[in-house]
Amino acid sequence: MIDPQYLRENPDVIRHSQAARGDRVELVDEALAADSVRRAAISAFEQVRGEQNAFSKRVARAQTDERKQLVAGAQELSARVKSAQAAATAAEQEFARIAAQIANVVIDGVPAGGEENFATLRTVGEIPEFDFDPRDQLELGEMLGAIDMVRGAKVSGSRFYFLRGIGARLEIALMNMALDKALAAGFIPLITPTLVKPEIMQGTGFLGEHNDEVYHLPADDLYLTGTSEVALAGYHADEILDLTDGPNRYAGWSTCYRREAGSAGKDTRGILRVHQFNKLEMFVYALPEQAEDEHLRLLAWQEEMMQALGLSYRVIDVAAGDLGSSAARKYDIEAWIPSQGTYRELTSTSNCTTFQARRLQTRYRTESGKTTPVATLNGTLATTRWLVAILETHQRADGSVVVPERLRPYLGGLEIIKPVAQK
Repeated sequence: MIDPQYLRENPDVIRHSQAARGDRVELVDEALAADSVRRAAISAFEQVRGEQNAFSKRVARAQTDERKQLVAGAQELSARVKSAQAAATAAEQEFARIAAQIANVVIDGVPAGGEENFATLRTVGEIPEFDFDPRDQLELGEMLGAIDMVRGAKVSGSRFYFLRGIGARLEIALMNMALDKALAAGFIPLITPTLVKPEIMQGTGFLGEHNDEVYHLPADDLYLTGTSEVALAGYHADEILDLTDGPNRYAGWSTCYRREAGSAGKDTRGILRVHQFNKLEMFVYALPEQAEDEHLRLLAWQEEMMQALGLSYRVIDVAAGDLGSSAARKYDIEAWIPSQGTYRELTSTSNCTTFQARRLQTRYRTESGKTTPVATLNGTLATTRWLVAILETHQRADGSVVVPERLRPYLGGLEIIKPVAQK
């Protein structure tokens, strides 16, 4: 949520951010008006409550006969206080409703525009070339006995799957490789809940325009998370953190669930865009002034994973209109997918500044003793989708796949994955 003081002092900055995102600029003026009403209502409430307190002291000092005469005045003041409090509460709620629609303020330098307006920061690795027609991930997965979409659909419906045999081993190996990297960087591993309360889902910004992609269990009023970022953001809700020794870094391992409402095309084939997958998510609580440097560290760790897996990729600075409401900046890493002849997103990292923490009341104490929101950041270090790029990039003409050297220790030294007889 936007800081009300920042809103009052920097309305033009927020207007510019809204315009860059393609969101309603008018919301800023609506929020300013609602903030003015809110502050006036709070002031009126505090004034009448002060009168009530002073009158109560007068009543307490009065003699018995006089006290009886003052009762009517006390009752009138009580009714005014109740009315003023109700007005202040209503004004607070109206301001919160409007302010909640304003997305996080984008960081200077983020490209304006929509999905296609990203800026390419760098391209790394040579695009793989083949002297044969490369197979796609599903054909390879079926040849290797690694992916079973048919039985996944039979059991659960479209866009569900089984990873079997080497497919299951590959995912576990990948996740363990990522976990070792996270541990080396000082992350604390967590296996997180995948069901969370509405206030946690709302606090992280996942119940906005993409609400239709979230699974909800009405009987329990709980939400299935599409990333462990949600649970990790809620981990320290309503707490004051001590960040004097540096950021708090967590690596959350979880199963993730997404409806993927409305998506279509090549993404629906295989395991590139599915309803359920596993992921190791980095999540950081940092001082606001440390957030941009920490964001670059998350990106660097992700790139090290891409390079260790022998993948060709590009890093893009995502355009403002393609950011989620909580992100002030997001970098995507897109790997080359041979069967599609293009780069596709494998991972991303977002700097959410103080936006999520303000909603979730996660704070730190400044030198003056005041508490103020921390910054939160997130980034994926491994996920099921990565198998797509690994299989396609390292395939051979006979359908076998070369295991990236850095991944081999996690597969008992296996160097080549060979096709198997189908069952």
